[in-house]
Amino acid sequence: MSRRLFTVGPVEVREELTRAMSRPMIIHRGKEYKQLHQGIVEKLRKVLDTDMEIVFVGASASGLLEGCSRCGIRKRALGLSNGSFGKRWIDISASNGKEVEACEVPWGSPLLPDDFASVLDESFDAVHFVSNESSTGILNPTRDIVDAIRERSDALVMVDGVTAVGGTDLRLRSLDVDALVFGTQKALDLPPGIAIAAVSQRLLDRAAGAEGAGYYFNIHELAEKNAENYALTTPPVSLMYGLDAQLDRMLEEGMPARYRRHQEMAALVRGWAQGRDGLYAPEGYRSDTISVINKGGMPFEAFHSALKEKGYEISNGYGKIKDSTFRIGHMGDLTVDDIKELIGRMDETLEELA
Repeated sequence: MSRRLFTVGPVEVREELTRAMSRPMIIHRGKEYKQLHQGIVEKLRKVLDTDMEIVFVGASASGLLEGCSRCGIRKRALGLSNGSFGKRWIDISASNGKEVEACEVPWGSPLLPDDFASVLDESFDAVHFVSNESSTGILNPTRDIVDAIRERSDALVMVDGVTAVGGTDLRLRSLDVDALVFGTQKALDLPPGIAIAAVSQRLLDRAAGAEGAGYYFNIHELAEKNAENYALTTPPVSLMYGLDAQLDRMLEEGMPARYRRHQEMAALVRGWAQGRDGLYAPEGYRSDTISVINKGGMPFEAFHSALKEKGYEISNGYGKIKDSTFRIGHMGDLTVDDIKELIGRMDETLEELA
């Protein structure tokens, strides 16, 4: 049985995008490919409102998080975390032989400058953190964090924007970061398979001389090929067709309108949750793409099973709060009417289980 996805990702993909991905295959060393590649880079810059270098590769976003760790950390990094995915990046850096000091704040709290002010010093050559922590539904105050790092250090600043980009305006043009990493399967509303990063010249310069940078996720090598409008290795051309079409759709909608739509969808879900057992994330720091909702006494397994029978799927909790929360994704090409429909079905299902 097919179900509508209101999950944290992968997300529901519109039929017109699946049609775009069914276009005939082309070789990835020809003129047609170069035009496709160049167009995607130009459109990504417009969507992100940036002049930064854009690199992408066939992978989940974790691939370019690893690339940032391998290419961007000379020796020692500060890893900021308030959830599963901040901790994952810390683990990625450590598994690649980098010395990482973890600065972890309690789950359910946002990352704030005071959390790392006494720790950050010139011994760190990079800092990384997650902007929108999807395990907790917290949108960290990204600009405040970046500004506070810049006041104290000249370390590279690398940001996981996986569940923010496309649904939350991070104002990248004036955000002084060295990497913003994301993927196709979240708020870009496409299948998983392409990792994308906007990177600074500082990161590119460091990557050019990085020891142990590897090959597949080598940001310097990716950027060198990107300058020729080619991929480093065989790219997922079909998914690139979908990305090209989706970027056109996003630009046609207009990014301010897209961000407002995400805020409106988030407000509906928050209102529904606050009428029950509430949200896990504190007010003022709640994500516009994902809501993490307290289960309370809800029989979640029975509720979710019945909801799926009606053709709707949401997400379970994640990490250490898996058993006490569940998650609803309200991102990508979902609409306010879609969210209202979901809420109606959830209310209906809960009444049936009462």
